[in-house]
Amino acid sequence: MRHYLCTIKESKARGDEPLNDEIDIHKLAALVRTKRGKRGLRETAQEIGGISISTLSRIEQGKIPDIGTFLRICRWLGVSPEQLVSDAVHVDPQEPAPTVSTPEMIVAHLRADRTLDPHTAEALSTMIRLAYEAADQGKLGLRQHERE
Repeated sequence: MRHYLCTIKESKARGDEPLNDEIDIHKLAALVRTKRGKRGLRETAQEIGGISISTLSRIEQGKIPDIGTFLRICRWLGVSPEQLVSDAVHVDPQEPAPTVSTPEMIVAHLRADRTLDPHTAEALSTMIRLAYEAADQGKLGLRQHERE
């Protein structure tokens, strides 16, 4: 069965399951924390628009947002809602889904991993970013004399 995101009122009228059963909240929280980085909650909430500091904080702590906030966060992240919702949920099946870079997805997964210490996750994230940057610059796997 294929589901489409709709308003909560429409969802209840159709008998759909609550949105909180479908959102991968750990992935959402990790992506938000990754994109926000070291910027403050206030600055980030203003950048997103239509979201309070406390709501942003709750999302980063793994709380389920309402559907409007969820869609605003997805637009800000540059990801399609289907990437964060199970059962291939689509907002507009005709529109191509925005993509997240591989390093961003890896970092998000590392930060969402509850078995990793936050310092370890950050160290691994830095290592992944640096490796991808080196690969993009054609420096990965080359010996010093080959680079010159």
